[in-house]
Amino acid sequence: MLETIIGLGTTALELGLMSSLTVLALFLSYSMLNVCDLSTDGCFTLGAVVGAVTAIAGHPLLSIPAAMGAGVLSGLFTSILQTKMGIDSLLAGIIVNTGLYSINIAIMGGSSLLNMNKTTTIFTMMKTFLSSTFLSSSYKLITALIFVVLVVVFLSFFLRTRLGLSIRATGDNPDMVKSSSINPAFTTIIGLCISSSFTALSGCLLAQSQKSVNVTIGSGMVTIALASLLIGRAFMGKGGITKRAIGVVLGAIIFRLVYTIALRFNLPAYMLKLVSSVIVIIAISFPYFKGKKESFMRIHKAKKEAGNA
Repeated sequence: MLETIIGLGTTALELGLMSSLTVLALFLSYSMLNVCDLSTDGCFTLGAVVGAVTAIAGHPLLSIPAAMGAGVLSGLFTSILQTKMGIDSLLAGIIVNTGLYSINIAIMGGSSLLNMNKTTTIFTMMKTFLSSTFLSSSYKLITALIFVVLVVVFLSFFLRTRLGLSIRATGDNPDMVKSSSINPAFTTIIGLCISSSFTALSGCLLAQSQKSVNVTIGSGMVTIALASLLIGRAFMGKGGITKRAIGVVLGAIIFRLVYTIALRFNLPAYMLKLVSSVIVIIAISFPYFKGKKESFMRIHKAKKEAGNA
């Protein structure tokens, strides 16, 4: 029983770390840039597909930059639709997400499934590297953790640079940014390109971890990422960039743990989307009801003090 619990916890931690890269992408685009990018599902699949095809071709290390480069192109096209063609950000994301479905199948050679059982991936390379150490059984966890740490460190430094501060300012007040001789279109393009590269990286890692990729692998990722983002915000609250980024990662892990617990109740596969929706509702409404509770407590305290006076 204990081994089963530990195994489930480890799996949830691995998946949580991999999906946290998508949540960090949403943290940059949604929280910092104030752009709701609905191309996340398609971009996640794009990263998985490009990474898988590159690894199958015999270039596992190249699969990482290839997937991230594909993500950059996805983010570039999405941002151009918004900034240069006057298309609303929500609609732009939907358009790109729809188009990426066909592009992803084309990259897969017309197939909807790629098998990587006999393919060398970054995970099998890490497994070989750690084979003579006590960490050999945790190769997936270590690999995912390395990428998450690198992305968190990058965001912590990047968002404090001049360009990073300009991106944050664009999300807060684009009119002020424009009056400061900063082009908000440029900062939006850079922000979405970086965030989409993280989303694609997340998809690439998940595909290589599972040793297979399906054209629907990214379905519902924007919902999962949003829930994880809000869970992390609820637990960590406000603070510096590093603290908030770590909170986002914790939110992704907590979401996966809850999801894993739900799976243990032997729910049918078609109910899992409903579970995701319920978690999102709880994550979104938690701060609201928390504020209501604090407001009620203040009013009750004030009435009590008035009565004692």
